Amino acid sequence: MPLLQWKSAYSLGIPSVDHEHRELIGMINEVYDHMEDAADPVAIESCLEDIYASIASHFALEERHMREARYTEYDAHKDEHENLLDQLLEMMDEFADDPQSGRETLRKSLADWFGIHFATFDARLHESLGDHHG
Repeated sequence: MPLLQWKSAYSLGIPSVDHEHRELIGMINEVYDHMEDAADPVAIESCLEDIYASIASHFALEERHMREARYTEYDAHKDEHENLLDQLLEMMDEFADDPQSGRETLRKSLADWFGIHFATFDARLHESLGDHHG
């Protein structure tokens, strides 16, 4: 069973952003599957690097949409993006240093790491931008 499931609540109503949200969920589910299958740590590290690059790019896209819309919570949302990227780097470093401990941290944190951002910052962004893009 996937770690994360797409929910309509995750939709911002901006096709490019929503598409990337779906892709990121797929990538997180893929790394989770690798961990459950006890895949080679190098394969997991590669997936994590892909996730990091995709999320950094995705955040830049979201931030562009927020700037264009003059979104009032832009600074806080951007700070949250930077915080999330730092947290992901910390999880990646832990995994690289100690794959067993890193697997446990990733299992416990990955869904929350992404889901909480969706449920808070992106939900507020959806309320503000969702009706204005399509």
